[in-house]
Amino acid sequence: MTPVYLDYNASALVRPEVQDVMARALADNGNPSAVHAAGRRARARVETARAQVADLVGADPTAVVFSSGGTESNAQAILSALAAGCERLIVGATEHPCVAEAAAASGRPVEVLPVDANGVVDLAWLKEALSRPGRAVVAIHHANNESGVIQPIAEAARMVRAAGGWLHVDAIQSAGKIAVDMQTLDADTLTLSAHKLGGPQGVGALISREGVPVVRALHGAGQERGLRAGTENVPGIAGFGVAADCAARDLPHAAAHQAWRDAAQARVKAAGATIIGEAAERLPNTLFMAVPDWESPQQLISMDLMGLMVSAGSACSSGKTKASKAISAMGLHDLGTGGVRVSGGWGTTQDDWSRFADAWAAAYAKHRARIALRQREVA
Repeated sequence: MTPVYLDYNASALVRPEVQDVMARALADNGNPSAVHAAGRRARARVETARAQVADLVGADPTAVVFSSGGTESNAQAILSALAAGCERLIVGATEHPCVAEAAAASGRPVEVLPVDANGVVDLAWLKEALSRPGRAVVAIHHANNESGVIQPIAEAARMVRAAGGWLHVDAIQSAGKIAVDMQTLDADTLTLSAHKLGGPQGVGALISREGVPVVRALHGAGQERGLRAGTENVPGIAGFGVAADCAARDLPHAAAHQAWRDAAQARVKAAGATIIGEAAERLPNTLFMAVPDWESPQQLISMDLMGLMVSAGSACSSGKTKASKAISAMGLHDLGTGGVRVSGGWGTTQDDWSRFADAWAAAYAKHRARIALRQREVA
C-alpha cells in the first residue's frame, strides 16, 4: 500500500509551492548584501519572506530576525531577556529541550513551571513564583510538541506583565495549525521554524514585540539589522515565506483534522490506548497516545512495516527507549516509554487517519495475544 506520512510535528512534508520558489532562488543565488542586480533580487526575496512570516503571526516585518532554526532563535530570545536585566528563568516542565537546555546553560537560576495531569501549566504556581524577588524570563511554548496541548499564554502573559517580567513563547508547533497572533498572546518574543509549516529545514525566526531589545547570538557582519551575523540562506528564507503564506491560507484545512483525529482517537482508545492530554485543548492535528506494555520503538517498527510513519513523542528522542518528557511531567510514569505521536498536515487525508487507527488497533491486539501466550507457556 502507499506509505502514509503522519509525522508532521517532527517535520512537515515540503509543499510544492515551496519547492518551486526555492528552485528559482537557487538558480539566481546572489548575495543579498550585494548592490548589483542579482544581489538586489536576493534582497527582495528575503524581505518578501520577512513580510510573509510576519503576517502569519500578526507582527511587524521589522520585528523578524531570520536564523538557522527554532533552536537558535529560542537561544537568542533567552540571551536577549538576560541581557535586558532578567535575573532568573522560569521554564515550563514540558518545554522543548532546546529551551530547557539553553536556560540551564545560562548560568542563572532556573525554576521549572509544573503542569497538571493533562499537561497544562499551573498558573497559580506561576503567579506565586513571579511574586518572589528577581525579574524573571518565563518560557512557555504555545503548544507542546509531543501532546499538542495548548497553553493559556494570554493568561500567563498578564501575570508576567504585571510582575515586570519577560515572556518568551515558542510557537513552533502551533503556527499553521491554529491561529497565532503576537498581540493576542502578548509575548515579548516568539519563535517559528520553517520546516514545521511545510518549508525547508534549517530556517527559523525570532519575532519580538515593539520596543523589546534583541541581542545578537552570532557575531560578525551586520546581516539581519546587526542581530544575526552570516550571509542569509536566501533559498531557505524564500521557502519559509511561501510556507508561511500557505499555512495561513490552509488554516481551515488544519482545523478539519480535529474530526479525523477524534475518530482515530476513539478507535485506538477502544483498543486499549490512553490518550495523553485528552481533557485539555489540543492542536487539531495531533494525537499522543500510550500503553504500558508495548514500548515506543516496537510500535514504530510495527507501524513502519505497515507503511505508516509516526513518531515516539519528541522527534529529538525518536528511536530511544526512554520516558517521554511530556508524559513524565504529567505524572503518568507507567506510560512513559509507550508513547506514540501521530500528527497530520497539509497533505494528510481522513483516510490516512483511519488507516493508522485500524493498523495500530490490529497490531496491538496481536501484541497482547503474544504476551498472553507467553504467560500461559510460563505458567
